Amino acid sequence: MSTITSTETTTAAGTSATGGLSASLGDSAIMLRRNFKHIARNPVAIFNAALMPVMMLLIFVYVFGSAFNVGEDYINYSTPGMILLAISYGLSGTAVSVSSDMAKGIINRFKVMDVSRGAVLTGHVAATMLTNLIAIAAVLGVALALGFRSPASATEWLGAIGVMVATSFAASWLTVALGMAAKTPESAGMSVVPLIMLPFVSSAIVPAEQMGQGVRQFAQYQPFTPIIESLRGFLTGHPSGGYTAAALAWCAGFAIVGYLWSRATFSKRA
Repeated sequence: MSTITSTETTTAAGTSATGGLSASLGDSAIMLRRNFKHIARNPVAIFNAALMPVMMLLIFVYVFGSAFNVGEDYINYSTPGMILLAISYGLSGTAVSVSSDMAKGIINRFKVMDVSRGAVLTGHVAATMLTNLIAIAAVLGVALALGFRSPASATEWLGAIGVMVATSFAASWLTVALGMAAKTPESAGMSVVPLIMLPFVSSAIVPAEQMGQGVRQFAQYQPFTPIIESLRGFLTGHPSGGYTAAALAWCAGFAIVGYLWSRATFSKRA
């Protein structure tokens, strides 16, 4: 009898865990759909996420490209940096959206509806990553039209895509945490400005070696440079294990900090 009871208890626990996971995934899908609809209805968010990186690519290639001596066609050099800009430019909308949800009491409504707390956060992360992937596709499409060509193999393209996804995932969690910590949507938008500006002081536009003293050292050791150089290595067919390891380490650090910070803030404020 005790054996049957033990088996039934184990089975019930497994069913409950499976049901809980299924419910959490369903809630996350609902939050993703909700957040993406909000982004699609916001012209400013669409412009920042997709059109602004394309405009930056056109400006740097056609206006400034001939002024830079990078040892290769400027479109081939600048495309990896523009991909990172495509990721960073869409972050302000996420921070504002998260902060607005907290400030307007939307989170409390979700609690009444018995929506998984984790789904609220992962919904914002998933929507940001989806927006980033759309922006990256737009930048790559325009870059190809402008003459970008990559000798990378299929495996190297998979490596480049992996770095893009890891960067987007890490940046999304860090942005959600910044939005959670901000007191107002306005301050949330300002909190991600460093993430938007850092790519400009990296090897995205010109090699760090061509920068002045002080700025050069900062560009070489800041987080976005190894990410860009890792992407550049994959897309040029010469992947760098050192840059890729550093890029993934930075991404892991950002993702862990963002996740723990956002969960702690969510529990405190909600």
